[in-house]
Amino acid sequence: MKIKVTTLYVDDQEKALRFYTEVLGFVKKSDFSQGPYRWLTVASPEDPDGTELQLALNNNPAAKTYQQAIFQQAQPAAMFFTDDLEADYDRIKASGAEFTMPPTDVTASKIAMLNDTCGNLIQVTQLMRWQG
Repeated sequence: MKIKVTTLYVDDQEKALRFYTEVLGFVKKSDFSQGPYRWLTVASPEDPDGTELQLALNNNPAAKTYQQAIFQQAQPAAMFFTDDLEADYDRIKASGAEFTMPPTDVTASKIAMLNDTCGNLIQVTQLMRWQG
């Protein structure tokens, strides 16, 4: 078994698509509608056939309550990994993204947190090598 799709609830799919492609640099993978339902996914350009992130419209009351609660607790809704956090931080910040935490050293990694403008906090992580 492997993970193929994971869901992130967003309050506006079009705005989320712009953010995840134009700001973060992901690529649109799937985008089709049936009636009011829209299936929208993005993927990493480094692994376009890998795991997809579904940008699902947040019209489910339970999901909306959960999304708002973790946002208020400053918990990330998703975590992405990078080999160069400083370079990605500079690139993403230059695109106008709002970081709630700049690159910060934590145990065995460096992390930054940003607001995706669609109701979520996103953590970007760079794993550090042990110096020992």
